Formats: sequence, structure tokens, C-alpha cells
Amino acid sequence: MSFLSREGLKEILQQLECHFTWMLQKEDIDPDELEERIVEQIWFLSNKSKVQNYNLLAYVKFLNDQKDEALENLRKAEEAVPVEYPGEDEKESLVTWGNYAWVYYHLGDLTESQAYVKKVESICKHHGSDSPYKMELPQIDCEKGWAFLKFGGRYYEKAKESFEKARQKEPENPEFNSGYAITVYRLEDYYAKKCSGKGSSLEPLRLAVKLNPDDVFVVPLLALKLQETNKVKEGEKYIEEALRKYPDVPYVLRYAAKFYRKKGDVEASLQHLKKALSLTPNSGFLHHQVGICYRTQYFALKKEVSKGKFQSILKMYELNTLCISHFNKVVERKTKFAYAYIDLANMYAEQGQLRKADETFQKVSAMSSLTSTEKQQLHFNYGRFLERHIKSEANAMKQYLAGLKIKNSSFEKKKCERSLKKLLDKAVKKGANSVEVFESLGFFCQSIGLKEEALEAYGKAMEMDPLNEEYLSIVTALKLSLES
Repeated sequence: MSFLSREGLKEILQQLECHFTWMLQKEDIDPDELEERIVEQIWFLSNKSKVQNYNLLAYVKFLNDQKDEALENLRKAEEAVPVEYPGEDEKESLVTWGNYAWVYYHLGDLTESQAYVKKVESICKHHGSDSPYKMELPQIDCEKGWAFLKFGGRYYEKAKESFEKARQKEPENPEFNSGYAITVYRLEDYYAKKCSGKGSSLEPLRLAVKLNPDDVFVVPLLALKLQETNKVKEGEKYIEEALRKYPDVPYVLRYAAKFYRKKGDVEASLQHLKKALSLTPNSGFLHHQVGICYRTQYFALKKEVSKGKFQSILKMYELNTLCISHFNKVVERKTKFAYAYIDLANMYAEQGQLRKADETFQKVSAMSSLTSTEKQQLHFNYGRFLERHIKSEANAMKQYLAGLKIKNSSFEKKKCERSLKKLLDKAVKKGANSVEVFESLGFFCQSIGLKEEALEAYGKAMEMDPLNEEYLSIVTALKLSLES
């Protein structure tokens, strides 16, 4: 290979299989928080690939403009290859070498970058690859899958595809099956789907545990899935076994805590969470789970207040304050975690800190990368806040309507629909006469096929807001629909 120009080298670099070509975007993560999670895995999980974790950590360091630290972690990955994959050094180094080439390219050291490209090219040629700069290897698909998984919900579908591709080549590989099962479970959780039949994560998790009964990730997840599908006793056996084998692993403790909270044993959940926090005190996930436990206790006590128990009122305030403290720690560490902000805003509202609650909801509204489900969650919770605490039914309607207009089927959308219908019924009975009421009524009637009623409602909204192009467009479409 003759020495290449910067443009020529970049063209080749884009053909490599590594983190720099997998389209992992910085805006989808909090780099510091992800870095912390990767370091925790390296420290606590001796049976997980250090090569993969050091490679990903190097990429995150690069995203944080720490190129020297990126190189340092790539050296650690390179040193771990012969230990983890004896006899497979060359193939298992391809991703690392690709990352090296990209980092040196960005450092302006084209000679060193090209040297690593040459290493990749040599291995591809030696093994008869169709491409001079990449090889089709299931272990690379697997590493890509783990990287996608760690970059969050927007990448889960890509992670699933990568693990599926790896499993097609090695169906009984424990790691490939673990990655696939975890991804399917995360997809269900991400889209709030409670699946138990075909397409559910239950059978993939069972298979993953069968292939690797000591996996600290899939065993607790199987327990949670069994609990979700009303097989609580079977699930608890897996949780107890995982706790017996790994009493000091934060990942096991946190999922055990989730299991016991869902079972109704909040005290046991808090016990496991506090132990996990003593091991990883900066974990945003753990602080969120602790906050949820305190919130559960808070709302249980709130029911007691009506009985006039003064002690309950004091304890409620204490629990609310604890919730706010822990949820604040979450958003400090996981700055893109929309649900934690919403949880925080709701607890501010419960404590009467309405300005802080509104400011927190506004922070979520300003996030540019919210999913459809997250947007609907925001609109429902913000609408409920405006309705119950600010006593602004018109603005609450706007939020519920915005949630309804999002073309995504979710539990939050149904809650928006129910809440909007209640407010509309109330407004109609009162003879309310506002643009928000008529727009909401029009949309609602249109969604259930009442075109004439929808046309009438939108017509009244347009009379109040004649320059609104959206109303004009809808009215025109409804008229044409009724005439045809």
C-alpha cells in the first residue's frame, strides 16, 4: 500500500468495522455517565469481555475529546486480546486496530493510521475476505450489538439485528444468545410492551440462561420476566440463586431490588439498592430505583392522611424530600433520562414547589431526542400537573391533545385520551367557549369517525382563530370527505 492522501485514507477508514463506522452519535448519550458504567463493568464483571469494554471506552473517551486516553484504552484492549482469545489474536484485534486507525487519523498522524489499516488489510487478505478492509465475523457482529445496546434505546433495534446475525452463524453461542435475549427484553421495556407469547423475551432469556447459567445479566432478567408473566415463585428462585452466587455484584442487586419492589416488598428492595449504592455510589440507575421505592412508600402513606394521622404527614414530607434528592442525583448523572426528570417534576408538585416542577417539565420539553413514547409520557404528566396543581384546564387540554396527536400506540396515549375526554365532558356541560375546547373536541370527534361533529367543532375553533392554517386545512379536508 502506497502512502495515501488524507482524503484517500478517510475513504478506506470508512470501510472498516469499528465503533467509528457504526454511527454511534454523541448526542444520544451522556458520555461521562456511559464511561462510568463501562468502568463499573470492567471492575465488577470479570467474566465479561474486557476487550469489548476497553474498545467502547476508548471511543467514548474520543467523543469527550480525550484522544490520548482513547489510545491508552485501545492499548489495554490490545493487551487483553491474547488473554481472552488465545489463538484468535488477529481476528479479535480487527475492531481495535480499526479504532486505532481512526484515532490516529484524527490526531493527524496519517502514517500511524495507515499502519493500522495495513494490519487490517493483511488479516483480511490472509483469511480470504471478499473485502480488503473488513471480515464477516460473528464476534464483530456481537461486539457491535453490545455497543448499540450501551448507547441506549434508539439503538436497540440495531443491537437486535447484530445479535441475530451473530446467532445465525453460531446458534448455540452463549454470549450471542445473552446479547440477543437482553436486547429483546430491553425493547419490550423501552416500548412498554408486556409480551408473553411469540416475540416475547421469555424464551430467549430461558435459552440464554440454559447456555450460560452463571450470566449475571440474563439470570435476573429472566426472573423479572417470569414475574411479569405471573410465574413469581419460579422467578424468585432465580433471583435467590443469583444473590447467593453474586452477593456483591451491583447488577444482580439492582435487578433483585426491582423484583422485590414489584412483588410489593419495598423494604427488601431498598436493602438491596442501598448495598448496591455502597459499591457504585454514582449509579444513576440505582438512585432512580431508590427514588421510586420512596415514592411508593410516599403514596401509600398519602392514603393514611385522610385518617388524620399527623405522624403520617411528617413521614410523607420526609419521603418526598428523599424522592427529590435521589431523582436530582439521577438527572445530574443521566442528563438525557426523560423519565427521571418527569418523576422529579411530579414530586416537586407533590411538595408544592410548583415553579420548580414547571421548570423541570420545561427541561424535558426542550430535549431534542425524545422518542414518541417519551413525548406522550411528558404530555400526559405535564397536562395532569397543569390540570391538578395549576388549575389550568385549557393548557392541560393542549398537553393531552399533543399527546394524542402523536402517531404511536402507548399506555400514555390512552391516558391522554381518557384525561382529555373527562375535561371535554366537563367543559361542554359548563358551556365553555374557548378555542382549546373546540380544537380538542374536533380532534376527538374526528379520531372516532364523527366527521360532521368534528367539522362543526373545528369550524367554531376557526371562527375564534381565523388565521390558523391547521384548522383551515382540517376543515377543508373534512368538507371534501363529507361531500364524496
